[in-house]
Amino acid sequence: MENSIVEIIGAFLVLIGSVFLFLGALGLVRMPDVFNRIQTGTKASTLGTFLTFFGLVFIMPEWWGKLILLIIFILMTNPVSSHVLARAAYCIKVPMFKKTVIDLYGKDAEKLFKKETKNE
Repeated sequence: MENSIVEIIGAFLVLIGSVFLFLGALGLVRMPDVFNRIQTGTKASTLGTFLTFFGLVFIMPEWWGKLILLIIFILMTNPVSSHVLARAAYCIKVPMFKKTVIDLYGKDAEKLFKKETKNE
């Protein structure tokens, strides 16, 4: 009885993780520009992978060490790779979505920082 409850919890976590992974893939298709796609793909895939791996820890407890190492690896590499991709896209001047309000790296950043220093 106790073992089946743990497996149900694990299966539920794997299911929720799979839903997040699916939503991340859907976000890659639906978002209008590279920068939104990178954000959607990274956040959803990171959370989906974490939930899936935590679910697998419940289902296959003998794998917990390997799964925790994978989670730590993903926690360190996903944000860095996302930032590098976004920065590279910005540096080669990939166009932003036309409804983007502010560009914190470009001319808007200069205006924003000038306002902040005048207020101080």
